[in-house]
Amino acid sequence: MSTLVVSRVGKDAVALETTLLLHGVPAASAAALANDLQADVRAGGAQPALVGVVSGQPIVGLSDEELGILLTAAHAVPGVAKANTSNLGVLIARGLHGATTVSTTMELASAAGLRVFATGGLGGVHKGYGQQFDVSADLSAFARYPIAVVASGVKGLLDVVATREALETLGVPVVGFQTDRFPAFYVRESAAGVDARFDDVESLAEFVEVEISRTGRGVVVCNPVPHASELHAAQFESWMTAAEHEAQYKGIAGRDVTPFLLGRLHELSKGATLRANIDLVRSNARLAGRLARAIVD
Repeated sequence: MSTLVVSRVGKDAVALETTLLLHGVPAASAAALANDLQADVRAGGAQPALVGVVSGQPIVGLSDEELGILLTAAHAVPGVAKANTSNLGVLIARGLHGATTVSTTMELASAAGLRVFATGGLGGVHKGYGQQFDVSADLSAFARYPIAVVASGVKGLLDVVATREALETLGVPVVGFQTDRFPAFYVRESAAGVDARFDDVESLAEFVEVEISRTGRGVVVCNPVPHASELHAAQFESWMTAAEHEAQYKGIAGRDVTPFLLGRLHELSKGATLRANIDLVRSNARLAGRLARAIVD
């Protein structure tokens, strides 16, 4: 384990990112969601480990006090940066706070020896990548860090099929838990499939443990949004189209596009996208807890 990473949990813990808490939900909901996610992991039989950077120190297993520091700092100037694999070293060197994204959570959690991480959705290939190369560091992280990531596919505002193809190109195994299809975050199925389906946690755990040891790479474990929380695909597409047109009209580009689109989707759907987001990440935390427990057993 890197001496830069402080870990307060065992290797059977489940990593949880902090970008969702600091940048993905309303500030008033963040602390409660953190408690819910940790309780969900415990309900699955494992120990939760929030991951973040506090004053330049990467920590796997944030205390309540440390999470409070980040939540408070998020509302002050200059706020809390999103820590990705390219700027993590700068945040450490300058003693700054950081909310870990999927790629950075994978890096830090795997350095601490964890084998399971629960998140909402992965980053991926953005639409229009043929004109402007825009691909999330989350994808290449799977080729570098040996950890299983339980996620509901990728966010629907991305090019889902191209993202699935990119994972295959990188040699990243994509398996489904009780599904044959690659999820699209708010929607249970996309046009893409998975490499294999597992219908019970025990067989999934056996595969994950062997595969991570065999390759030293990560594994995508697809867990679709719960049936009751799924958004109707046609309705979501109409909201998405409206939000994209507005972003284009306002000249929003680059890294500002995703947060703008997510915010507008929340407004256009009258909160339905946010509710689905919370439901799916909690479902993923529960499955991740069961998976980590099964790997230990």
